[in-house]
Amino acid sequence: MPEKKVSNEDLSKKIETSDEWITKRSGIKNRHFVSEKETTSDLAYFAALNAIKSAKLNKNDIDLIIVATTTPDNTFPATAALIQKKLNINAVSFDVQAVCAGFVFAISVAKSMMLDNFYKNCLVIGADSMSKLLSWTDRTTSVLFGDGAGAVVLQKYDTKKYNLEDWGILSNALFTDGNYYDLLKTSGGVSTNKTVGSIEMVGKEVFRHAVEKLSSSLNEALQLSNKTIEDIDWLVPHQANQRIILGVADKMKLNHLKIISTVSDHGNTSAASIPLALDSAISSNKIVNGNLIAFQAIGGGLSWGASLVRIGSPKIFKK
Repeated sequence: MPEKKVSNEDLSKKIETSDEWITKRSGIKNRHFVSEKETTSDLAYFAALNAIKSAKLNKNDIDLIIVATTTPDNTFPATAALIQKKLNINAVSFDVQAVCAGFVFAISVAKSMMLDNFYKNCLVIGADSMSKLLSWTDRTTSVLFGDGAGAVVLQKYDTKKYNLEDWGILSNALFTDGNYYDLLKTSGGVSTNKTVGSIEMVGKEVFRHAVEKLSSSLNEALQLSNKTIEDIDWLVPHQANQRIILGVADKMKLNHLKIISTVSDHGNTSAASIPLALDSAISSNKIVNGNLIAFQAIGGGLSWGASLVRIGSPKIFKK
């Protein structure tokens, strides 16, 4: 996370808002913003180093890097190429852009590439500097977002040889409907007006679609992996809004005690929110090796999806 922490009280000095108003509508208390000199790749690189260390790998073991981001350092090349350069390793590297759903889409892409090719260790990073897309004239949207980065390492094993069919990424259910394109977008773009623009969101409509679509995608992921909601140890959702998170849990009849929520501390960090929440839960010993985790997210497009993951390493691979 960037060092600069911004509370609701801090924002109330800048725009017409209050801690009570923000908390009631979103559950957010704090968020972190990058400094003028910090970039998305700076956040992503730090997350990458931590993920590689946690996986007990050497950086040279990484042969594939996928960065999910909406706020790249430059329009091109990919931010992933910068991470590869900073790590000084030989790895195929590219970005995925699905906004807040980016991390879920990225791990799905990573799984497909690892199954179809020779890649053994994939670094998947969710990183965004959403503060650089905010318009402070829009008080309903600007209070929701923050900056950050999180990363995971996916490793390839022979599941049949080691009887690991129930480990790793068990299923992915991804969806997009461009009919809702205008519900969440920026006011600028390279080929439209040559500007970055700022975030424009029809909040009530996004909220309405979020609960329904996140629930349906999770149901699809459960069916694809022959699991039920009772099998899930933890739900690690996109940290956009506490009301959406609880709304999905209630619709799915999931015990609230199984939810990992960090939205109060981070705000909506877009593609970074799921890996950041995952890191927090692992660091606090909530999520442990072998737990069945459900990821879910929705973002601009609209694009949304869910993944079921048996997390960690089987004992035969523990170092």
